[in-house]
Amino acid sequence: MIIMAIEIERKFLVINDNWRSLGIGKVYKQGYIATADKITTIRVRIIGNEAYLTIKSKTEGISRQEFEYPIPLEDAEIMLNTLCDRPLIEKVRYTINQEKLIWEIDEFKGDNEGLILAEIELKSEDQVINFPDWVGEEVSHDPKYYNVNLVKHPYKIW
Repeated sequence: MIIMAIEIERKFLVINDNWRSLGIGKVYKQGYIATADKITTIRVRIIGNEAYLTIKSKTEGISRQEFEYPIPLEDAEIMLNTLCDRPLIEKVRYTINQEKLIWEIDEFKGDNEGLILAEIELKSEDQVINFPDWVGEEVSHDPKYYNVNLVKHPYKIW
């Protein structure tokens, strides 16, 4: 299956633990392969026993092109171990359905321990959202919160 879409995503800091009982977490391990243009992002991700290769364009506002392909788990493990920049991104992602929208809460581990972000994908950039009480400051436009940048500048050194 090939997924191609325009990703419209907003990202927020999480300000309390009221979300914890609302979703079940899955362990993610992901890395990024350096690109010559430093604009395009190539991500290798493992979620449980599934693996994906994702190519994303530069973010314009809160939108970007995204192409995602399932790949063999063994290939993903090799890519993570040999091709991806360090440190790898380790996190637990919780999926929460609220008011017909899906929130993804990322609780980072490893070098980004202590950082918790909420992301929501939208159908349009001006879509109205009712914010849960655990959603804080929006950081969609702050590149330091992009996963690819958390590799270069982990949360532990902020």
